[in-house]
Amino acid sequence: MLRGKRVFVSGGAGVIGSELVQLLLQQKAIIFVGDLKPRPSEWPADIRYRQGDLNEITKEELLDFGPEYFFHLAATFERSEESYEFWEENERHNLKLSHHLMDCLKDYSELKKVIFASSYLIYNPEQYQFTTPADEAFSINEHNQIYPRNMCGAAKLMHEIELRFLQHFAAGRLQTVSARIYRVYGKNSRDIISRWIQTLLKGETIRVFGKEGMFDYIYAGDVAEGLLRLALSEAEGIVNLGNAHARRVEEMLNILKDHFPNLQMMEESSDILFEASQADMSLFKSMTGWTPTRQLEDTIPELIEHYQRRMEENLSPEKEKSVLVTSVSKKVPMLKAVAQGIRKIGYSSKLIGGDLDEKAISRAFTDSFWKMPSLNELPADVLIQYCQEHNINAIIPSRDGELEYFASHKELLARNGIAVMVSDLKAVESCLDKMAFSRRGIELGFPVILTSHQPEQAYGERFVVKERYGAGSQFIGLNLTHEQAESHANSLQHPIFQPFIEGIESSVDVYVQKDGVCKGAVVRRRDLIVNGESQVTTTYRDEKLEALCADFSEKLGLYGHVIFQILIDPEGEPHIIECNSRFGGASTLSIAAGLDSFYWFLLEASGQSLNEYPFIRSKSSKRLVRHAEDFIQ
Repeated sequence: MLRGKRVFVSGGAGVIGSELVQLLLQQKAIIFVGDLKPRPSEWPADIRYRQGDLNEITKEELLDFGPEYFFHLAATFERSEESYEFWEENERHNLKLSHHLMDCLKDYSELKKVIFASSYLIYNPEQYQFTTPADEAFSINEHNQIYPRNMCGAAKLMHEIELRFLQHFAAGRLQTVSARIYRVYGKNSRDIISRWIQTLLKGETIRVFGKEGMFDYIYAGDVAEGLLRLALSEAEGIVNLGNAHARRVEEMLNILKDHFPNLQMMEESSDILFEASQADMSLFKSMTGWTPTRQLEDTIPELIEHYQRRMEENLSPEKEKSVLVTSVSKKVPMLKAVAQGIRKIGYSSKLIGGDLDEKAISRAFTDSFWKMPSLNELPADVLIQYCQEHNINAIIPSRDGELEYFASHKELLARNGIAVMVSDLKAVESCLDKMAFSRRGIELGFPVILTSHQPEQAYGERFVVKERYGAGSQFIGLNLTHEQAESHANSLQHPIFQPFIEGIESSVDVYVQKDGVCKGAVVRRRDLIVNGESQVTTTYRDEKLEALCADFSEKLGLYGHVIFQILIDPEGEPHIIECNSRFGGASTLSIAAGLDSFYWFLLEASGQSLNEYPFIRSKSSKRLVRHAEDFIQ
């Protein structure tokens, strides 16, 4: 039994994975699922879920869960002949993915067993493919000749060898078993049985070729049962997982005719060889004492009912989503971080950059570019129309001067399916106005630096003078006498005065999720500041400061990524200077430290809750050095 055992399932929302998760729930296992798909709505809340490309999962994320069993199902494949485009897909989602996941877990001492969903495509197809229809199927056993039939089969074989390699070095600690699975079919699959059923339910004609071919069809539920039994047994190494009962395509068509008496089909010629294969399940039975029992006659009615229900629900396919980042200018590091978030969530999304300047350098780092009009010339309905035409479901403003615009239209955009990473208008205004920010912070009981219109004597003998609105570092006067402060104020439009405090300047990056709860905070020391931005910055732990900024961000009603600027005086006391309610120039360091703001925002934009996506902070400090870099296209 797996009761109380921690089980990680890659590709757990897929055809086999969905069936396996139900069995694991019956086993009372503690489950963590990773998949490109959104979390299935019917799953109980105690299943931990991670939506996105598992190539982007970190070792820290996996070890935070600490799996004892790992079912590796995630993979990509194409039916029959692989297309030219499959070259890159196979490399990323088969070869690279399998290696990456085991690279994260290979040294974890609590991992007991890896169950890998391999494929019969590893075997030499010359043994079971023929130029003419065969009289009977070739029964493949684990010792038959291997010569992968395609790239997917080769990728599966490569990972089998990797697992064998790792088990050799973890002898006595880790078991690995690779199940060479045959022709899987099931609910929400792309298999030929599912495709034909959906076509017939629409009253359309199905296309048939090679109906004399013989395949070992195994239902996804039986595959899941088989994988679970391998996990519960002492099975190791290579083992077949099929039905051991090949069926001709023509037999399947006859079963479908029983349910669709008016079935119309068009037979087509093909140069694809006739297959006649089935699994020898002797070894599997000796390992587990079980073999699959369900046949096409049992399962096709279930599939018809399933797809009939889906048709009645009229589920439309999701469109490709795009993300718009505005005022991109020279913000290349930020765009790279957004692109990483898009890759991590796993959507085939486009990154669209917007700016007034059509020659903005950052446009080279986007999938497409929008020469935006000035926001005072951009009505909300025109913005919405552009977003709908380009399937934009998420907007990330990057400049102080546009935050009020997007905050003002945030609710209207949301009603049109467009999420914006911006706080509500009241919160944005309180951060842009440094006088209001100081008053509000002090009113809430936080150590915000005193701010006034005049150089108050109570502030001491030295002053800081800056603009009340906009970037605080522009035209700032530091460590000024009373006379110097008044003189400097005359050069500003809306001057404000603050006491000058000696200390170490730090930034605290914070992400606040939709429900108003702070997801996490990262403190970084500003080692070198140029034009108000950190050129060199280093993360460090200060739990009191992290908690202070987390609490303040919640009290202010902020949302998304925000940055607090803070001075730490010689006595170690914090003095909050200001809050920028947007992503900052050096905030990419906090992403590297675990504050995954863009990934979290894109999850929320797609309707996902962040409650099961933990903030896993890097245990070691990290340093960012900003520098010029050539980009050659």
